[in-house]
Order: sequence, then structure tokens, then C-alpha cells
Amino acid sequence: MFKLLLPIVLMLTGTGVGVGAAILLQPAPAGDEAAASAPPEVVADTGAAPEFARMNNQFVVPVVSDNGMEALVVMAISLEVMAGHTSKVHSREPKLRDAFLRVLFDHANIGGFDGAFTRAENMNALRRALVDTARSVVGPEIRDVLILDIARQRT
Repeated sequence: MFKLLLPIVLMLTGTGVGVGAAILLQPAPAGDEAAASAPPEVVADTGAAPEFARMNNQFVVPVVSDNGMEALVVMAISLEVMAGHTSKVHSREPKLRDAFLRVLFDHANIGGFDGAFTRAENMNALRRALVDTARSVVGPEIRDVLILDIARQRT
């Protein structure tokens, strides 16, 4: 009797596991994919003068090499936003600061703050990355990122 029962139990268990895996691993329905690939919301620019949302604290970025920490870069940043949207920036500031720090650390790690770090091509690349990041966190109301102060202090 047990010789016949064991294969049946194993067959039922295997079938149950296979069905469960198929349910969990099935692709998302087409409706979810369409929502995920939908274009970002568009905000109509009213033509009013832009507003500026200053980030409350400066950003401090370590510049690290094989020999350890070589310098600290300190930056003050403001965001140019469409009229009436500064409160949206300030309400998302913690998430925005985190995202900006990631961009700034990446920029430091690829050597963006080495040598003549204020050259136009370096600063433009950094600004573009910051604008893209700000728009991904806050939304299309972001017009530009302004670097108000930047200083590198050797340690």
C-alpha cells in the first residue's frame, strides 16, 4: 500500500508546486504594462514668472581616492520651478536630497570634482543629471537646477 501511496503524494505535491509557480511568475496583465509605460504627466506652463525653491541645507560631498579622502565639495542648490510649485519641492525635499546626493556621489566617483571641476562641460553634465533627477522625484514642474555656490576644500 505504501509503495503506491508515495508516488501519488509526490505527483500531487509536484503538480501543486508547478501550478503555484506558474501563478506567481505569470507576466503582468497588459493594463498594468500600459500604465507603467504611460508618458509622464504634462504640466501646462502658465507663462508666469518662475519661482525658486532653495534647498534648506548645503550638500557636502567627499572626494575619495585610493589614498583616502582628498577633499570635500560643498554646494548650495536651488530649483527653478513653474509658478505655484515651490511647496511641492519643499514637501519632497528629503527624497530630493537623497536623490541629489546619489548623483553628486556618482559625479565625485567618476572624477567630476577632480582638477578643473568647474569647467563648463563638467558643470553642464552635473546640472543635466540633477535636473533629470529632480524631475523624476518632483515632476515636470522643475525647469532647472541652479548651483548657487560650490567650493572644494582639500583635507
